Amino acid sequence: MLNTNHMNTKVLSVFDFDGTLTYHDSFLQFLKFAFGHEKFYIGIVKLAVPGIRFLVRQIGHNELKEQLISIFMTGLEKAWIQRQAEVYCQRYWTKLMRPDGLQSVADEVKSGAIVTLCSASPAVILQPFTDRLGIQLIGTELEVVNEVLTGKLMGNNCRCENKVLRLKSIYGDLGKYRLRAWGDTRGDLELLAAAQDAHFQSFHSKKKKNRALR
Repeated sequence: MLNTNHMNTKVLSVFDFDGTLTYHDSFLQFLKFAFGHEKFYIGIVKLAVPGIRFLVRQIGHNELKEQLISIFMTGLEKAWIQRQAEVYCQRYWTKLMRPDGLQSVADEVKSGAIVTLCSASPAVILQPFTDRLGIQLIGTELEVVNEVLTGKLMGNNCRCENKVLRLKSIYGDLGKYRLRAWGDTRGDLELLAAAQDAHFQSFHSKKKKNRALR
């Protein structure tokens, strides 16, 4: 329950997606679903060298995400990805989504808060999920030219400080809001630090809590 001193302040409720509202990463599963096992694993093999460079800290999360997008998304029609995302959402919703997380989103919507997803996953893939949840969406944007994906990001990967920057770019001064946030990994820490009500791994079982910070 919110403190009565803040009852007249508009509430902005922000949820991470992968690992917070879902049981696991949705993007890799989407790629496997959309491209099939054979093409998926061929793509993952191509990601081996960037993956090793990431593990030895020669490149960061952003560069690795750019490589992943380049390998799988270059030259694809945006409409095709959108259709695949719709089917993926319908087919995997029950297996993917955490019931407690869905209830929390519903509670925030019912309370009258502004509710948005804020995720590092591509927005084009998450759109069917936010449509079903009835909330707004902030995600990593992919560059599109003539309705075809170039394989590049448009702007930064939406994680860490970029989550807060994206929120500010859309909603303005966050000080105008009572900011509530839910996340589960290091990529959410800046978002959680900016919130008056921060919830870390709220929907995880006790056995799995804090594993993401080890």
